[in-house]
Amino acid sequence: MPTMVDVARSAGVSVATVSHVLNDTRPVLPGTRQAVLDAVEELGYTPNTLARSLVTSRTRSIGLAVSAISNPYFTEILQGVEASALEHGYGLLIADPHDDPGHERKVVQLLHERRVDGMIVAPSAEPGDLVAYLGRHRVPAVFLDRSVEVPEGDGAPRFDQVCAEGAEPTALLVGHLAGLGHRRIGLVAGRPGLSTTRERITGYRHGLAAAGLPFDDRLLVHGDSEADGGERATAALLSRAVPPTALVTANNAMTIGALRALRDRGLSVPGDLALCCFDDFAWADLFTPRLTAVAQPSRDLGAQAVRLLLERLAAPDRPARTVRLPCAFVHRTSCGCPEQTGQAHVTAPERTLP
Repeated sequence: MPTMVDVARSAGVSVATVSHVLNDTRPVLPGTRQAVLDAVEELGYTPNTLARSLVTSRTRSIGLAVSAISNPYFTEILQGVEASALEHGYGLLIADPHDDPGHERKVVQLLHERRVDGMIVAPSAEPGDLVAYLGRHRVPAVFLDRSVEVPEGDGAPRFDQVCAEGAEPTALLVGHLAGLGHRRIGLVAGRPGLSTTRERITGYRHGLAAAGLPFDDRLLVHGDSEADGGERATAALLSRAVPPTALVTANNAMTIGALRALRDRGLSVPGDLALCCFDDFAWADLFTPRLTAVAQPSRDLGAQAVRLLLERLAAPDRPARTVRLPCAFVHRTSCGCPEQTGQAHVTAPERTLP
């Protein structure tokens, strides 16, 4: 098996130079760097990751804790994280906290014990123990998709966050339905306590206010971010004495549940009820009618999370940042509109908050 000495001899450089190229620990002239990489390829040299981690205290691995990995939205986020991590020479260890605060704390500890260099976490609705553990052990971490309010001040942990815009895109969906003449617009909201749920409820209320419509708490129900919950919530709305004529569902799983509830009652979209959903997904274009939706930049969210984590590893004491990525409004036909020639437009520019 070839060694680093063999690579150095073949490239005509020192062992230290080979180490700097492979570990990216010091700038190396482009020609020299390429000679080392060519020698690595020619000899089939494989670095000893375990030995390198003992020397550098780095394992070149990232822990990723996201719930509902089977959800297409999180699957696409995972693809963005994985592609960006591999591009920078990092591997992934993945765990599913199941949106349970106690289990979340356990899997994060497990990842930490595996000596990952840092973590990317989609926090639960009650992330207190998670934040306390990461802060106590000074684990470099980025919160993904869902934001967390962390106290500021000297000694407070520094957590970067990356999320999609939530309020403005939801207001846009409500405004679109109001513009089509709907006056009773329902919302199937997500799990209480999640920042995404709060933001989309805020957007719902802003959209109603902008359209001159009153907020009616009987038209807002929680589907707990799951298909079964979305089905129950939609059924509850349809059972109202005066049901809504239009509906906004706050994630893709609850959209599936809402469609089940409508099907079971023999109701059509958009004939009996207009529908817009937060979260686009691969087969939304295959439904009849095709689903009008807000599309989140899921892969970009994953890539941005990796970028923020690597920047944190390089500069542990820099100020924490929150990056907000724009969504896109994908105009199809479930809202009651005819086919559109322009498929999508971005709802807001990217924002970085100190």
